[in-house]
Amino acid sequence: MSNPLSEPGTATLDRHLAEAAERYGTPAYVYATDVITARLAHLRAHLGRWFSISFAVKSNPNPALLGWMRDQVDQLDVSSGGEFALGRQTGWQPGLISFTGPAKREAELRAAISGGVGELVLESLREARLADAIAAELGRVQPVMIRLAPARVPKGFGDQMAGRPSPFGIDVENAPTELPQIATLPNLRIIGLHIYSGTQSLKSEAICENWRIFMQVFSEICVSLDLRPEKLIFGSGLGIPYHPGESKLDLAAIAAGVGPDLDAFLADPRFADTRLVLELGRYLVGPAGWFLARVVSVKQSRGSRIAICDGGLNANLAASGNFGMVLRRNYVIHRVGGDEGGTRPDEPQDISGPLCTSIDKLGSRVLLPRLDEGDLIAIHGCGAYGPTASPLYFISHPLPAEVLLTGEQLCDATPDRGR
Repeated sequence: MSNPLSEPGTATLDRHLAEAAERYGTPAYVYATDVITARLAHLRAHLGRWFSISFAVKSNPNPALLGWMRDQVDQLDVSSGGEFALGRQTGWQPGLISFTGPAKREAELRAAISGGVGELVLESLREARLADAIAAELGRVQPVMIRLAPARVPKGFGDQMAGRPSPFGIDVENAPTELPQIATLPNLRIIGLHIYSGTQSLKSEAICENWRIFMQVFSEICVSLDLRPEKLIFGSGLGIPYHPGESKLDLAAIAAGVGPDLDAFLADPRFADTRLVLELGRYLVGPAGWFLARVVSVKQSRGSRIAICDGGLNANLAASGNFGMVLRRNYVIHRVGGDEGGTRPDEPQDISGPLCTSIDKLGSRVLLPRLDEGDLIAIHGCGAYGPTASPLYFISHPLPAEVLLTGEQLCDATPDRGR
């Protein structure tokens, strides 16, 4: 996946980032579609033999990006009625959209079912009964998938959605009593099963073990329901390196490790016509995004040099370490323009945002060329869980711009959020 946009501080990358900041202001996010294209190609080269690809909108619901995604991935997964509406507004056919989420409301279910959503992913018996009643009113039979929560998730995932008390899906222990009840509902048609039990793993062996658990659960449930599924969704769990020193996930090792298991699984006549779907978001778009912030002020404070920027946790909660990070660690950060031919030697610096709170910190003791007022910094790995995962309106600073970079072309992709 060699790409001049993938390495910190390259001349090509810095030229695009500097132009984006000049044209659209800061703070800003820049999303490079060429990087996503390369990551998709890499993913399909290693795993496309077994899987089609579904993009999880929650990772980055930027409308311009979703519109571009129509020609890139096979399916869209939404997690709210609002995301379903957004998918439709950006040109996605409803039949290519699946709808997950543990607390779907009646109005959301009605809008999705009446709107022709491809698959409703049921997460509870309560939800199934409500969806059945709505489908009956509308005179429809709604295709559904059932989300399952395995009893175990291997070590090596940044977050776990199963293997312990969880709001997500039906616990496999309860499946023998609850799934047959869902199967009797006349206005629902079970077309498959769904598992997403762990996320943000950089360990290929953990991914392989997790998918083996999926296949075991899928096999047991399909036998118990006498189900020949049209589709099975594998929550990918594929992680990305955020912090200095972390290694990229080895897709070749995953293919080699779990490929024979997938082949054996699909050789079962029950799954002869089954489509396997890899649901993921962060893995595709995370490394394709940069967060840009301009240094507004610099101060020396008790032996530390602090660069205070125009965007902080209000615009990028994840990079501040307040989005599920147990121990705060710096993201990869570089100064746009580098060290200017060695005239700016590296030194440790703290990087803060503009907010009146001590937790508004983007970097601690970051080794960078000396930052001065007006300098531009770029934080890497910010293509997922950016603006919409951040408290944008906290303290009422300007909202971040969003910019789409396709080839050499930059375009304003900022949604209307009352800017």
